[in-house]
Amino acid sequence: MTPTIRLAKKIAESGIASRREAERIIESGRVIVDGQVVKTLVFFVSDESEILIDGKRIPRKSEEAIIWKFYKPRGVITSRRDPGDRKTVFDFFPNVGERLLCIGRLDYNSEGLLLFTNNGSLARKFELPDAGLKRIYRVRIFGALTEEKIRILEKGITVEKVKYKPADIRIIRFGKANSWITAVLSEGKNREIRKMAEYVGCTVNRLIRTDYGPFGLGGMTPGQIVRALPSEIAELPETIKAEFAFGTSACRPNNFRKRIRLVK
Repeated sequence: MTPTIRLAKKIAESGIASRREAERIIESGRVIVDGQVVKTLVFFVSDESEILIDGKRIPRKSEEAIIWKFYKPRGVITSRRDPGDRKTVFDFFPNVGERLLCIGRLDYNSEGLLLFTNNGSLARKFELPDAGLKRIYRVRIFGALTEEKIRILEKGITVEKVKYKPADIRIIRFGKANSWITAVLSEGKNREIRKMAEYVGCTVNRLIRTDYGPFGLGGMTPGQIVRALPSEIAELPETIKAEFAFGTSACRPNNFRKRIRLVK
């Protein structure tokens, strides 16, 4: 069969690594394709190619794309490993192993919705700016939050030469010490909401992501994992939805409702 896809993309689609990580693996000489060590990124393979990474063969054909929704608790690292031996989000997926990628991040003190997939190409498409997937957060703000400060944030700000797009902010409840708001963002830059709050002289003391595109927490509680519903997947943009094989088990009513609770 004629090679049709770049090696790095094929590795990423297998769910073993992100596209960027796959490129580093190739350049380090850890990949063998049909008996040949490959170190160049300009290398194409087919579904029939035998690809070994560190001597282990990756599947010749990718598994069906799957998305899991996870309610990340506070005090958990969004990373595969932590030098400080703190609990990571991947500790909640003991039976999935290395073939799992996190879509986006939440910092250590934040909680709420994280998405995971077994498909590297799918993960990358979620995070591209043109995907247009909005993130919704429920936020508790400490400090004198005012209508004037909210209007400033809704116009967009620049902090340390980094531009943050306008945020759609809705008041849930004003308080003397703490106020609750809902913030809708179109990007998802590092610690974006916390930096926005600091810009107007306030601080965030609780942050919960409730929605990412069509996916929502619903009635989930910290530590739970639920496979995304076909109805949620169907609302994705066409460029992302193309990664799913509609008509297969990926989009039938699903019986998977596994929940793993945080062990106290």
